[in-house]
Amino acid sequence: VQLQASGGGEVQAGGSLRLSCAASGRPFSNDGVGWFRQAPGKGREFVAAIRWSTSATYYSDSVKGRSTISRDRAKNTVYLQMNNLKPADTAVYYCAVNAGAITSTMRSRDAYDYWGQGTLVTVSS
Repeated sequence: VQLQASGGGEVQAGGSLRLSCAASGRPFSNDGVGWFRQAPGKGREFVAAIRWSTSATYYSDSVKGRSTISRDRAKNTVYLQMNNLKPADTAVYYCAVNAGAITSTMRSRDAYDYWGQGTLVTVSS
């Protein structure tokens, strides 16, 4: 699976962005598709994930209520809509695939098998 993340950019605090993760190589099936982020000097942390087959969603506490993850079957693409962005959201955002995901692993970085190249989100105050 090859993943292409896009949609990052620079916005002011309170603004919105929609990130996209398009897959090629094989269609998503019973996979978990997740977004992670890594800020300068910090580890890569879980942001949100969706189970492709059921659309069940999972969010980190830091973005819950401000972000929505969704999927488009026809485009084999997952989106992350982020609203009310804060400077603390500044990071490189990565999408990843957890093949045949077990629910308990949806938030676990180590459970993801394929990773995209990342897209930079910068939020200015």
